[in-house]
Amino acid sequence: MTESHPRTRTRLPAAERRASILAAATEVFSETGYQRGKVSDIARRVGVTEPVVFQNFGSKSALYQAALDHATEAVSALLNRAADSGRPVPEVLATFLDPAHMDRFHQPGSHGFLFADAAALAHDPALGEALRQVHRHFADTLADLLRRGQSVGTIRDDVEPHTAAWWLVSLLAGRAFRTAVVPDRDRVEAELTDMALRSLLPEKREKPLSP
Repeated sequence: MTESHPRTRTRLPAAERRASILAAATEVFSETGYQRGKVSDIARRVGVTEPVVFQNFGSKSALYQAALDHATEAVSALLNRAADSGRPVPEVLATFLDPAHMDRFHQPGSHGFLFADAAALAHDPALGEALRQVHRHFADTLADLLRRGQSVGTIRDDVEPHTAAWWLVSLLAGRAFRTAVVPDRDRVEAELTDMALRSLLPEKREKPLSP
């Protein structure tokens, strides 16, 4: 007869435990939103107790803010990696803003769903300023991309990058409204995206006729 021993749980280093909680929180809030997301579900995914979650992040609202920051960093890194690979900035933006990609990006379980949920909470006293900072961070990322495009001539040089970035953010933020009220939404989304991207491109100058 073999002697049985109780199974002990491996204790993660503090930084790894915090990272695992944050990853689980990002998943849960991306699937359910802030109001329906439960700390108990987050704890269960990590294999810890709720008090451990609160010990690491203090409150549900603080954990939600951290999840938003985490998601924003991930999307910003994705865009920057695409630009770093040598792809022209207009192509990077066109791929990201493509309506079919945006539909997938905003499905429950995706970062876009988390951002859309956050936009609806902008007036929450506990979350408002943090959510505004998240959107400013994303606008800064887009503005930096536009400056990169301007530096090599693929984005028109008379566009103010931050203004154009906020226009793109507003285009994304209006998707929920357009989904609810706009007929023939797929066509309208495609035309709006094309209009926005074309407005950022340098004007093609005709070559002078040879004498």
